[in-house]
Amino acid sequence: MEREEEASEMEVEVQNQRQVKKFGLKNSIQTNFGSDYVFQIVPKFDWTAIAVSLSTNTVKLYSPVTGQYYGECKGHSDTVNQIAFSSDSAVSPHLLHSCSSDGTIRSWDTRSFQQVSCIDTGNDQEIFSFSYGGASDHLLAGGCKEQVLLWDWRNSKQVACLEESHGDDVTQVRFVPNNPNKLLSASVDGLICLFNTEGDINDDDHLESVINIGTSIGKIGFLGDCYKKLWCLTHIETLSVWNWQDGSCEINLEKARELASDSWTQDNVDYFVDCHCPGGDDLWMIGGTCAGTIGYFPVNCKGSGSVGSAEAILGGGHIDVVRSVLRMPCEYGGAAGLFGWTGGEDGRLCCWKSDENSTEINRSWTSSELVVKPPKNRKKNRHSPY
Repeated sequence: MEREEEASEMEVEVQNQRQVKKFGLKNSIQTNFGSDYVFQIVPKFDWTAIAVSLSTNTVKLYSPVTGQYYGECKGHSDTVNQIAFSSDSAVSPHLLHSCSSDGTIRSWDTRSFQQVSCIDTGNDQEIFSFSYGGASDHLLAGGCKEQVLLWDWRNSKQVACLEESHGDDVTQVRFVPNNPNKLLSASVDGLICLFNTEGDINDDDHLESVINIGTSIGKIGFLGDCYKKLWCLTHIETLSVWNWQDGSCEINLEKARELASDSWTQDNVDYFVDCHCPGGDDLWMIGGTCAGTIGYFPVNCKGSGSVGSAEAILGGGHIDVVRSVLRMPCEYGGAAGLFGWTGGEDGRLCCWKSDENSTEINRSWTSSELVVKPPKNRKKNRHSPY
């Protein structure tokens, strides 16, 4: 059962004389009456829906503008580790994909909420991450226990098992935007491996290079105008930026959490949720507290690297750890003044918006860098670098 709770509006703070917009909590949605977590929030390509994965092994869909509940996709028997809508708006505009610790990658028709395909590893594997790509856009990669598996998604046939490159769980697999035959995998073993997926794929002939991060890797993503750079967040809350083509490290912030904590007046940053990279070399770390306050911290990737003062703070919506932050592009959320959505271990979805009529001063605000100024050269149907 869905329940929507209207929340009081909040006014921005003006800190360090930055230009800011009034910013508040539009509403919050309790995803269930149980103790479920929100794991991930992802948008449909045209932003007519958002999908939300929960700790109940289900995926629910909502309107990103009104918060209206559309329905749910049920079928996984274990934790849903990643979800993503199809990026092919012409061929499969209504498909949603999900992978799970039950060893399957499933596809759902979001009009009927029914499963339309399922790839099953069939050998007690867990799938932690997936990515579509390949030179002919026919490959599906899955990150599993010590393995990277590849299928031809057109016939669900497994075409490769890369089992010699990683020694622990593969937490991330990502085909490189604009270079879809290149596949990056990241693991708890601290390694990022680069594979060429052309031809008959195997570890010996197709592993091109390895980057050693030195500690367990949580998330990776691309940045830069040609996606030549790679950001990496680890499970011990460090951030590094690399050139994945030559393996060079551009910055390595081993004390990223301490630097972020010193960059605002809130409680210490306890964890990083994700990174935000809207285009070009602009990069923000999204850090949070165990009490549910979230901050956007700009990262200077020049020299030895540095972390700037928080340019947005989302406070008062959550009361526990935040697991996912979804920033709405200006062309979709701008008319309604929407900033985005957050979800966390309190089972809540929170929608954030700007509000020029608010008169109450509270803890939430955002700078013009994140709300007023649109990212440079943004295309409407851009490829998400995450």
